[in-house]
Amino acid sequence: MRIQLSPFRHSIWSKRAGAPAATAVMALALAAAAISVSCVPSGGSPAASGSSGRPQSGLATAELSSGDVLIVVELAVGPSEQETGLMHRKDLADGRGMLFVYDDDRRLSFWMKNTLIPLSIAYIGADGTIKEIHAMQALSLAPVESERYVRYALEAPLGWFGRVGLRVGDRFDMSGATQRK
Repeated sequence: MRIQLSPFRHSIWSKRAGAPAATAVMALALAAAAISVSCVPSGGSPAASGSSGRPQSGLATAELSSGDVLIVVELAVGPSEQETGLMHRKDLADGRGMLFVYDDDRRLSFWMKNTLIPLSIAYIGADGTIKEIHAMQALSLAPVESERYVRYALEAPLGWFGRVGLRVGDRFDMSGATQRK
């Protein structure tokens, strides 16, 4: 999993678009970039992401709970951990996941480059409240963007949130995210 701004799929400079039209498009693109904060460290590029071909290991873990539901998560805190995420993994058991932790609230955008298993992602506020849940297709380069500013992103096996009865508005106890194991 790599976090990024939504990629531009087409060049804004074309033979049909004159400089004024291209300048207007560029201004809109820059405004959109200011709204959706990039989680890619400076100098990061989509092509370089996850280039090792191996899943990362050795991340700190934490237990998160919401009512009777418990999930054990690996913590992706630093830029390189967040860029690699769950890439190259062949499986992820129910009750396991990855929590992407940020220092401040921001709009996030995830994609599934080099991620072999379908996932669900919950965008979570600073207070632990689930703000959004989205399904993500394996190997998709389509961005899955948060509509709100959030502090955390929690990836779990596809459909896990529904299987355990969690939905938007439910709240995780996030104190485990600071108690690393």
